Amino acid sequence: MGKTLLELSSVDKVFSTDTLETRALCDVNFNIEEGEYLAITGASGCGKSTLMSVLGMLDVISKGTYVINGQDVSILSANERARYRNREIGFIFQSFNLISELSVEENIALPLTYRKDLKDTDIKRRVAEALEKVEMSHRAQHFPSQLSGGQQQRVAIARAIAGSPSILLADEPTGNLDSKNASSIMALFDELHSDGVTICMVTHDPASAARACRQIEMLDGKIVRDSLVKNVVNNSVA
Repeated sequence: MGKTLLELSSVDKVFSTDTLETRALCDVNFNIEEGEYLAITGASGCGKSTLMSVLGMLDVISKGTYVINGQDVSILSANERARYRNREIGFIFQSFNLISELSVEENIALPLTYRKDLKDTDIKRRVAEALEKVEMSHRAQHFPSQLSGGQQQRVAIARAIAGSPSILLADEPTGNLDSKNASSIMALFDELHSDGVTICMVTHDPASAARACRQIEMLDGKIVRDSLVKNVVNNSVA
């Protein structure tokens, strides 16, 4: 770790209707450095999902600044954000979000096909490497319906890492898995982190959060705790 990858400064997010204004994020300030493994925790409705949407450039902030890899995201147009998001962010969702009509390798390749800097040979190589990383090469031609939940999440992780993003954003990545598959997926996260991948994960699960090296706790749209923690996997203080 060392270089600051991502920085939020005095960030607010307000949702407004004709009769109601809801402040989902309030004066949020924090950095993520390259190689960090961060868990965001807190009760339902505390702002975790909104924060994840902001970090993933799926939503825009109401106030403050958001900079990733030196780029101020707030000044980008919607199309520019989409292109930047495709290069910089790898998403992993609780519900996997695989396309049922596409094979495993087609699901992984899809986001890469929108990148003008990648040739077909580059895409094929990246897909193959990502499948090998998550130990799913033998399922490349299968469809999501032919896979278990744990296998689908491995494919989703392969899709997220195939583009070599600056950061992985994982939203409750074990929420739809049984304990055995959840443990297997978290072990894969540990391996990715050991390889230098930057990970930011939202989770309700204390066991999953404990595997991170840093924890942020949210309450009512604010960060109420930001601390380095003892990593139970490496048995060391991050």
